[in-house]
Amino acid sequence: MSDSAATLSVGEAQPHLDELTVVDVRTPAEFASGHLPDAVNIPLDRIGRALPELRQAAARKPLLLVCSSGARSENATATLASHGIPASSLGGGTTAWAAGGHGLEYPAGPPRAVWAMERQVRFTAGAIVLLGLGLGLFVHPAFRLLSAGIAAGLVFSALTNTCGMAGVLGRLPFNQRGK
Repeated sequence: MSDSAATLSVGEAQPHLDELTVVDVRTPAEFASGHLPDAVNIPLDRIGRALPELRQAAARKPLLLVCSSGARSENATATLASHGIPASSLGGGTTAWAAGGHGLEYPAGPPRAVWAMERQVRFTAGAIVLLGLGLGLFVHPAFRLLSAGIAAGLVFSALTNTCGMAGVLGRLPFNQRGK
């Protein structure tokens, strides 16, 4: 557990959970749909603003960053490393945690059904591509540029390992914690 940029498996992290500060980087709504015990929620798009607090937390206990699959937590780990803050990512995220038979915590009240951010991005990108193609076919060919723009965004996202669409979707009301 000493490697500051490590990806820990569920089997490696679970026995040491009480020795770690668990930071869930999903949206507040995703966090509310089930998270690791005692995790705190700092969405990926807010990591930059939370650097001072994360630096202090890392000085007390090692940080374990978590998301649904491990992709966003790896991005957050890289961001923290670029600011000299050591952290590890949970390989497979909450999906692997739950699949390993470990419990998730939920806020009080009725559970909220929320799609994972990756699913929201795939749905939105696909819908915009179809819309661009349909409008390009039936209204004006220039609407096909909508599809080309999404394709370019997906290529950029893959090359930079970032996702602007996830950042935008994460700010929508249904991705915010319900009152």
